[in-house]
Amino acid sequence: MITGATPSSTSQGLAADARSLDALKLAAKGSDPKAVREAAKQFESLFMRELIKSMREATMKSGLMDSDGEKLGTDLLDQQFAVQLAGMPGGLTDAITRQLSQQIRAGGADTSSMPTLSLGGVLGARVKTSATQEGFVAEHTAAAQRVAQDTGIPAEFMIGQAGHETGWGRSEIRHGDGSNSYNLFGIKATAGWTGKVATITTTEYIDGEPRKVSAKFRAYDSYEASFRDYARLISESPRYAQARANTGSASAYASELQRAGYATDPQYASKLSRAINATVKLQRAQQA
Repeated sequence: MITGATPSSTSQGLAADARSLDALKLAAKGSDPKAVREAAKQFESLFMRELIKSMREATMKSGLMDSDGEKLGTDLLDQQFAVQLAGMPGGLTDAITRQLSQQIRAGGADTSSMPTLSLGGVLGARVKTSATQEGFVAEHTAAAQRVAQDTGIPAEFMIGQAGHETGWGRSEIRHGDGSNSYNLFGIKATAGWTGKVATITTTEYIDGEPRKVSAKFRAYDSYEASFRDYARLISESPRYAQARANTGSASAYASELQRAGYATDPQYASKLSRAINATVKLQRAQQA
């Protein structure tokens, strides 16, 4: 989580995601021209990173760069490229700066809408969300926030991952009789689990190929219990230590979860990162 960030210090880091731009947005709201331009540069960096990632994914589908280590390395490299490309003459930073400045002169920048301003107003590219996603985020925000206060894992990260794992509530794990297991994170019932169990047929990636297998998953009495069990797993398992250390960036957190083997989907990190950013957007819209 970024605290006390300044425009100069933030510009030295990796490309920002939707969550880590908050400090820059507050600085830009103060009408400081340098802060406004730095915010614009970071928004361009965010867009460039997503563009490069899309190009990388097309390459990965061809069978190149299949290992988790190589994928993490290319993800970090994409972030560095995005930082280097942002702010170059003829790029998008100048256009975003002009639009932010005009909005400030017109009566003060609405910082909650700035990500939409850069990606939507200037670029015409938005993080697409749906009514299903909106309902899912609204339903689980309160429980996720309570767990976040106790554990330090961002609520939007947990909701985004729960949304990705369940198809935003459309594919939740259920018992044989159709009752809900309340398992939002696809956590399996391993040998040490003593609670209730739901057995279902699921998709696992074996040697990069999707296959249907029968598996046992943990079951709970409530959604909040699912959030708490997930947070406990991430907080206490040494396996996820690097994920815990990267809660300031959705993309880094997602990459570390994939690297630790949370899921077998080779595209898990990029999918999870998009789900988290969609959650951030929806939460901001609900708070407006």
